Amino acid sequence: MESKYLYRTNIVLLIITVSQICAAQNDFSLSVFTVTSKSMTVRWSVHTGASSYKITATPKNSPVPSVFAQFSGSTVMGSVNSLSPNTVYRMRVEAMDNAVNVLRSAETEETTAPEVPFILQAYSKHSDSITVEFGQVIGATGYILRAETDDGFFSETPVLNSPGTVINLQPYTQYTLSVMSLNTGGRSQPSLPMTARTVLVALELNSSSPSSDIIVVSWNPVDHAVLYTLCLIMEGSDTRVKLNTSETNMTFSALEPGTTYSIKANAWDADGIQGDDITISQITRPTVPGAVLVQLMPGRSVGLEVFWVQVQGANWYIALSSTGQNCSSLDAYCVISPLSCGQNHTVTVIASNDAGPSEPSNPEDVLTYPCPPELVWIEEPTAGNCSVMWSEVSWVDFYIAYVKRDDGLEEQCNTTGTDCQFNCVCGYTYFTTVFAYNQAGSSPPGQVLNYTTIPCCPGDVFVSLISTETLEISWSSVRGAEIYETIAADGPERIHCSDTAPVCALSDLTCDSLYSVVVRPCNDIQCNNTCVPHTRRTAPCAPEIQNVTQVDSSTVQVSWTSANTQANYTVLAVSGTDAFSCSSTGTSCTIRNVTCGATYDISTTSFTEAGRSLPSYSVPLETGPCCPDTLSVEQMTQAMTNVVWSPAIGAQSYVTSLTSPRGHAKCHTMDTHCLMGCITCNTHYNVSLEAISITGHKTQCNYHGFSSSGCCPSSVKLYRMANNTLRVYWRSSPGLYNYTADLYGTRSNYTCNAQQGSNSCDVDEILCGEVYTVVVAPLTQDGSKVTFCSRRLYSVSCSGNSVGMVIYRGRRSVD
Repeated sequence: MESKYLYRTNIVLLIITVSQICAAQNDFSLSVFTVTSKSMTVRWSVHTGASSYKITATPKNSPVPSVFAQFSGSTVMGSVNSLSPNTVYRMRVEAMDNAVNVLRSAETEETTAPEVPFILQAYSKHSDSITVEFGQVIGATGYILRAETDDGFFSETPVLNSPGTVINLQPYTQYTLSVMSLNTGGRSQPSLPMTARTVLVALELNSSSPSSDIIVVSWNPVDHAVLYTLCLIMEGSDTRVKLNTSETNMTFSALEPGTTYSIKANAWDADGIQGDDITISQITRPTVPGAVLVQLMPGRSVGLEVFWVQVQGANWYIALSSTGQNCSSLDAYCVISPLSCGQNHTVTVIASNDAGPSEPSNPEDVLTYPCPPELVWIEEPTAGNCSVMWSEVSWVDFYIAYVKRDDGLEEQCNTTGTDCQFNCVCGYTYFTTVFAYNQAGSSPPGQVLNYTTIPCCPGDVFVSLISTETLEISWSSVRGAEIYETIAADGPERIHCSDTAPVCALSDLTCDSLYSVVVRPCNDIQCNNTCVPHTRRTAPCAPEIQNVTQVDSSTVQVSWTSANTQANYTVLAVSGTDAFSCSSTGTSCTIRNVTCGATYDISTTSFTEAGRSLPSYSVPLETGPCCPDTLSVEQMTQAMTNVVWSPAIGAQSYVTSLTSPRGHAKCHTMDTHCLMGCITCNTHYNVSLEAISITGHKTQCNYHGFSSSGCCPSSVKLYRMANNTLRVYWRSSPGLYNYTADLYGTRSNYTCNAQQGSNSCDVDEILCGEVYTVVVAPLTQDGSKVTFCSRRLYSVSCSGNSVGMVIYRGRRSVD
């Protein structure tokens, strides 16, 4: 339907286009609306004044007479019938008035459709299509097959000739079929209808091969089917089996293993019409592989070789072991690896193809080489008699134990049991390994056990006292000893030492005691308990000072207690500069000639033939510190002095004092000098020093007095005088002092002195054009100048050759 109208629309558009061109000339047009094989329907435009319209159809190249029709003035569309099929007609419209005069006319050309074809037969070979055979007509360029159903289905299928097939239909459905012919003019009327039904749908087959000689085929029921036909054909053969059934499954048996079969199937309806057929292929499972051979690979087996005879239809093969391992191959050989020791493999081979695996082959058993014993150990119940033992291993026929001594001597033992005996000598290391054997060969090397026999006793043990309560024991190393145990015993007291070196120090022993010392060499298993002990006495015990009494300024009495049975004692008093001692076999003695200003550490030591004890804890004895031998006071500035003294024996710190009626200064220091401020000029001070020991002992020391210098003058000024003379003026401090004034320039220096009581002096012949540093200072009693008075800067300009202006430039600190 869509093709028809699309085709017709194209024609109408073309005609309208031509008519519009004509209308542009005479304002009157004609167009063909529809075309059949024996009629045409045309449409024209309205013409003013027309009372009727006449349509004339004239064959263009045919002797057939023209056909006309007349219509009223209110009609714009009409049909002309009784035309010849497949003929080109010139269509003419004439607009006429009441007097039948032609007012206007228009023409166009169109071809009638071909004749109506007729259906010969319609049949279905596939469930989704119907084939139609029909008689072909002259002038037709194509045909349209129309299919309809009672429930509203409608389709049109264009074809070129007969037969034609309608597709995309529903299975087992009744269709009404008709055919129309086509040319450039349009389509004919439909032919007389004919009904036909599509056949049953093809079966949806599912096939499988549960065994090597059976194929099972199943399918879902097909609607309206009353019977099913299946045909089995062996590939490459004319042998076929054809069976009918009303069931939905079929089993084919007694088939060839590993062979591909084609299976063709179709359904039948109640009218005996065969439905769509379908053909599938199914291969049977392969037969069981034969002549399976299993063997270990040569040498130290890393794999299990499996061989078999290939069977028909197998795509691949799988060799399965009872250990869960497997290997696969496309050929007749594969290797199961890796292998482990002590395995009993039961191997079967399965052939497989797309249908599935075959039955497993007959099992083949193979035993791998045994594992080495997991546990190996050596026991030495008595010295010189050893046994090597091991844990039992599965799948073993016998064992061989190898024992090799570290000097190269070797022996072996062959047994079906789990132990072997051998002679072992003390002080040697034995290397032992055990191999297990069966028909597959020997096990891999097992663990190598190192065993060292009981070491021999050292023969050159030497015991020495290295401190008051420590014994050092040394000896030569012995064969096979990994560690040495040294034990020192004094009655119930036992001191223990373990070390890998042939030397040991036993400390924290009891003083003045006799010890029995034994050295026992040991290995991982046991120690040698047969070695001979040695005796040694420790040093005497240290005494404890009970009292230290200073009898007078140079004599000290010391007493002590001691746990020694018999000993000599020495008391020592040591200071930083000297030492004194006394000796006694009792518990006291007297030290003489101790010096003042010293601190003594007093201790006591015991002596016996075994050695000497540690000294006792020291008891300090301190005398008062001495006064410094020298002390000097130096004035640094007008208000600050530096006191320096020599070190005093026994003194740790010092307190230095300067006192006067006008004030005092004090300094506490650990040094031998002290800088003291707040000093008043022109004042006499008393000087004293207090020496203090580390424990607070004090000694008061007095020294000669100290007088501070005269005070520096203030308000120092410089004035210009006549004849190139400058006058230095100042304000004196209390007291009678002589003063000196110094002028320092870049080209020359000047000095003037003032008499006692005077506060000025003059400088003659001064050079102008200079900046001078002016310092005025009092003189000390020995005539030296005080060096810490302040300085002032003055600029002296020139006025011609004479001194000009004198300008104050500020202060300057002491250089």
